[in-house]
Amino acid sequence: MSTKVAFLGLGVMGYPMAGHLQAKGHSVTVYNRTTAKAEAWVKQHGGALGKSPEDAVAGADIVLMCVGNNKDLIEVGGAALAAMKPGTILVDHTTASADVARQLYDGARGKGIQFIDAPVSGGQAGAEKGQLTVMCGGDQAAFDAAKPVINCFAKATTLMGPSGAGQLTKMVNQICIAGLVQALSEGLAFAEKAGLDGNLVLDVISKGAAQSWQMENRGKTMLKREFNFGFAVDWMRKDLGICMEEAKRNGAKLPLTTAIDQFYAEVQATGGNRFDTSSLITRL
Repeated sequence: MSTKVAFLGLGVMGYPMAGHLQAKGHSVTVYNRTTAKAEAWVKQHGGALGKSPEDAVAGADIVLMCVGNNKDLIEVGGAALAAMKPGTILVDHTTASADVARQLYDGARGKGIQFIDAPVSGGQAGAEKGQLTVMCGGDQAAFDAAKPVINCFAKATTLMGPSGAGQLTKMVNQICIAGLVQALSEGLAFAEKAGLDGNLVLDVISKGAAQSWQMENRGKTMLKREFNFGFAVDWMRKDLGICMEEAKRNGAKLPLTTAIDQFYAEVQATGGNRFDTSSLITRL
């Protein structure tokens, strides 16, 4: 069934996500702060161009957004809520704090609008292939209504709990990724120092208990020192900062995550801000 959809934010994730919605038969209006990117999207996919968040969401049944950080989310999300009609749903795919998600949930509810925090995992490749994992926080009825639309670009869409639970689950995801990438970096650097064939090592250990998505998708490119695969160090540090702030509130101990955050700071200091997260190996 075709739905009138607005999509706000056409970065490396949002651009292909919105494209899947249009391809699946929905009527999509897009907005991006850099208008040229929105114009390019319309030229490629069809749909309509919104001149502002308010313009893009006018008349929409469901609004999805994927922006940069808490500040962007408050700004763009607030503008969207001011113009959305009661009874509609706002779905946020930004990785942000659980507190901001709850603020938007409360603000939406006061206007008769439903809000779902729905950060994603799978990276740029997952967005392009329509194979993202989406972790949601919010009310069951809103989730049930939004899920068929979200599934246009997702392989798994799960309600994790009340508002904020999606963001908290994404924090767990990022904590685990950081540890995996650091361990893989150390293992590959060790293999190189030991004089082993790194590619052969990966072929062997990826068939055993050490196997991981990071090993399968980034191991061999790490050996080649290729780091141009989408999710930048700058964004990972933003995400880990959110994790550590939440840990201060809930009392969780994150010694490894705190250390790896500083390892990423070292990568930034050598000019690797836009390298992808597998670039941790460079400091070894």
